[in-house]
Parts: sequence; C-alpha cells; structure tokens
Amino acid sequence: MLYSSFTSESVCAGHPDKICDQISDSILDVALSQDKYARVAVESLVTKDFVCLAGEVTVKGKMQYKKIAREVIKKLGYTDKKLGFTYQSPIVTKIHTQSSEIAQGVDAQGAGDQGMMFGYACTETPSYMPLPIMLSHELAQRVDEVRESGILSYLRPDGKTQVSVGYDKGLPKTIEQVVLAVPHREDISLTQVKEELYKHVVTPVLTKYGYEVTLSDLIVNGTGVWHIGGPASDTGVTGRKIIVDAYGGMARVGGGAFSGKDPTKVDRSGAYAARYLAKNIVAAGLATRCEVRLAYFIGAKKPVMQEAETFGTSKKSEKVIKDFMNKIFDTSVKGILEGLQLRKPIYFKTASYGHFGRDIFPWEKIVCNS
Repeated sequence: MLYSSFTSESVCAGHPDKICDQISDSILDVALSQDKYARVAVESLVTKDFVCLAGEVTVKGKMQYKKIAREVIKKLGYTDKKLGFTYQSPIVTKIHTQSSEIAQGVDAQGAGDQGMMFGYACTETPSYMPLPIMLSHELAQRVDEVRESGILSYLRPDGKTQVSVGYDKGLPKTIEQVVLAVPHREDISLTQVKEELYKHVVTPVLTKYGYEVTLSDLIVNGTGVWHIGGPASDTGVTGRKIIVDAYGGMARVGGGAFSGKDPTKVDRSGAYAARYLAKNIVAAGLATRCEVRLAYFIGAKKPVMQEAETFGTSKKSEKVIKDFMNKIFDTSVKGILEGLQLRKPIYFKTASYGHFGRDIFPWEKIVCNS
C-alpha cells in the first residue's frame, strides 16, 4: 500500500446524509435507553421541507419518532425558514416491528444479517487511523464548532471537507491541498469566508498534526457561491456515507452501513469488532498496517471468516497474530455485544465525524501497547 498521494473527504454534521444518520441513531439510542434488547433498523430520508422515517423497531417502551427527529434537526441549526428545511418540516413515519423470521435467529444470539465487515488500523496518526480521513473529520468538526460557538456565525449548517496527503515510501509527508465547502450568509464575501476559515479552522487542525498549507493551497466553495445548503439543496438518506464513516477509502468497507441499526446487526457490530482487533494488532507492535476481515450469515453465532492482512508490515508470524486476535477478543455475536458493551445508547455521536479514531467509543480501547 504505497501511495504517492491519497485524498479523503468528510462532511459536517448538518450535511443531509448526516442529518439522516443522526436521526436514525437518535431513535436507536432512545430505544436502547428504554430496552437494552431493542431491535432497531430505521432509515431516514430528508429533502426540501420533508422528512420520512421508515423501518422496523421492536422495543418495550414508547417511541415518539417525530419528536426525536425534530430535536435532531433543531440541534443541527435548521431553524431558519429561509433554508427551506427546519424542525417544523412535515414528517411521515412508516415504522413497524421486526420480522419474526429475523428475530428467530437473533433471539438465539445469532447474527441479525449476513455480510462481511472490515476493520483497519495504521501508524499514521496517534489514533491509528489514516491521516487523510482524520484531518478531514477534524476539519469538519471544527467548521461546526466555529459556527455553533459564534466565531463564524455567518456560516450555515451543512458542509464538506477534503484533504490530499502526499506520501513518500508509504509515509505521509506533506499536505498537498485542503478543500472546504460551507454555505454562508449572502452578505459575506467568499474572500472573507476563505480567510477566516483558513485562520480559525485549517491552521489549528493542521498545526495539531505538525503540518501546514498556504492560503493558496486552500479551496473554499469551488463554484464560488454556496448560500443555501442542507436538504433544500440536496436530498439525504441514512447510510449513504459509508466511506466517510469508515477509513476514507484507504481500506475496504463491508456490505452494509452502520447508522440506524442495533448492534445485533453485524454490519455494525462486526465492523466495530474488526476495528478493535486491527487497532490492537497495530498498537501491540505486531504490524504497522492491518486490515481484519470478518463474515457472518444470518443466525450465525460465530464468524465464518476471521482473517488479518498486514500488507507486508508484520513484525510477527501469521500464527502469532491469529493467536493474539483469539486471545484478546471473542468475535461471536454474543462476545462482541458483551465485550464492547454495545447494548448501551452510545450511537448518536458515531453518526458524525466518523465511527473510528475517537477514544470515546469502546471499540477504540487498546488492551496492550507495544
């Protein structure tokens, strides 16, 4: 995996797809807070002045789906009717209970679906994540922070970031380009927006990692104009940012998205387990890059595939690495749910700025450093 350059992107919390991910995961968190064995598979769709919620929920408790969605929309800053989408937008709900045929396998502590999952880790950053995606995430988060705090109050919800990193012999060396796209008030010039984003967003984030770019290396709003963002301009759907959610394209991704799914769905929990294993393999000094592969069939209690790929960077034999994986973690469905304590309402925060690379999540725990 030797690159001359690599580019990854992220999106702000107010991006239409991320609105949907956060609504779906808010529903999941509310369900788990009432019933840790709740079954949830909820998709959200947002477009101009409209929200649709659909899926399956089985829970011992009362769910106020529309209220949950409105709270997320308001939290994200969609309060101005001029934006064409607000917390007052009409909401249609089409949610029913989980299929009894699926429940039969899950009740027996099996996987809620078939599929393959991938986890990845490397030594490019302290979080054991690829540098391009981590910079993209932190830039997106910082854009949201300066808007919400009032530092750059003229910014509006929505936004995207993109970072191109130059590599030499597989190691990140330079930042070749940074791209930001952020909607803003009409009375603020693009020149002012660019200069202040460079000062308050780009420079602090890159400096943290020991890099810098010039103002000329920064592109803001490529067409030159962006005032109205969000669902009024771009329809959003749950689960459409799977590359953003994972490793920014530097590693493979599994067959399913994460948000809106309770942890019996191995699309989600299996990916978390794979990341946990990959990160710990690298943190233990067994390799400098690692990708862990898992696969399940519906109702399966244990994975039908569990492999690790180190891309020629391993420090120990394949047997030692496999033994290490088996020693530190049980990848049965039950083992994942209990080992990572996934039946808790922890998922809303995963739905923006990536599911990996932040120590607030249990799958990021390191059991032993090298």
